[in-house]
Amino acid sequence: LNCSAFNFFRFLIKGGLAGAAVYVAYDQGLLGSGKEGAEALRKAQETLPPAIQEWTNYLGWEVRAAQLPSTPKFDFSLSDSWNKGVHRVMSALSVAPTRACEYTVEGWKYVKDLVK
Repeated sequence: LNCSAFNFFRFLIKGGLAGAAVYVAYDQGLLGSGKEGAEALRKAQETLPPAIQEWTNYLGWEVRAAQLPSTPKFDFSLSDSWNKGVHRVMSALSVAPTRACEYTVEGWKYVKDLVK
C-alpha cells in the first residue's frame, strides 16, 4: 500500500470509531437532557465495579473489593459541558475559512521566497 492509501484507511478507521462513539453516547442517553445524562452516569457507577470484579475473577487475579478504587465523583453539568464543546467547535468552524485564507497567503509568500 502506498502512503495515501494508508492515510485513507486510517481516516476511515478513525471516522468509524468516532461514529461508533457518538452512537454509543446517543444510545446510552448521554446526548439527551441533563437528567438522562445523570441517569446514564448512575448506571455506569453501578455497573463498573461488578464488571471489574468479574474480569479479575475470570483472569484469575486475586483482587478484593477493598483494593478496587472507588468510582470517581463527578460534580459538573453534562449539558453545560456539551454546550461549551458545541460552541467551541462552531466557533472554530466559523473562523476556518478566514484562517485558511491567511495560511494560503503565508504559504504563497513562503514559496515565493524559496523561488527567489
